Amino acid sequence: MNIKRAYHQYCGLAVALDVLGERWTLLIVRELLLGPRRYSDLLADLPGLGTNLLADRLKFLVDKGVIRQGPSRPAYELTEAGALLRPVVLDLTRWGFAFTPDKSTVDAVRPRWGFLAAETRLRAELAGDVDEDYEFHVDDEVFRFEVRAGQVQAAAGRASGRPTVVATADAVTLVRLGSGQMTASDALAAGELTISGPDDAVRRCRRLLDLA
Repeated sequence: MNIKRAYHQYCGLAVALDVLGERWTLLIVRELLLGPRRYSDLLADLPGLGTNLLADRLKFLVDKGVIRQGPSRPAYELTEAGALLRPVVLDLTRWGFAFTPDKSTVDAVRPRWGFLAAETRLRAELAGDVDEDYEFHVDDEVFRFEVRAGQVQAAAGRASGRPTVVATADAVTLVRLGSGQMTASDALAAGELTISGPDDAVRRCRRLLDLA
């Protein structure tokens, strides 16, 4: 597939937009940040995107080396180059929160988007030298933050062992927290966010995710 529109500018930003600037492209990348996803999963979680256009976008991103079909074909996953977009997507999400209105009745929301909002609050420099897993139960899906020797990895699915801390919230609450429409103390007081586990681990989790 050829690029539908190109800027034809000798500039890294322009070339990046040639690859990522088409409608839906960055949202497909967003869906793959937490691990591989099947075509049917992507179609279900990108409401408004038709099947032909999704196939078109996926082929283009595969051709450009941003995504690939992994060992668990036909699931798609980010390549090493695609994974480099994580901070870009998180920064754009944070930036977009300044323009995020209250949720309307026509706005879709998915658990992954809520967890992404939680990840935007991450202060990895505060991880410390601990070995802990923080599970987030968002609506009917489960995600995790793995904290290992000062590094934090966000992923879909349950922790491999017993999680140190378990947090529960719906996706809307997490987006509202990310956008500043709700404070963590208000969410906790209202029971819209719960965090359970040993007191010291809960404090570390709340500090790490700026939920103090």
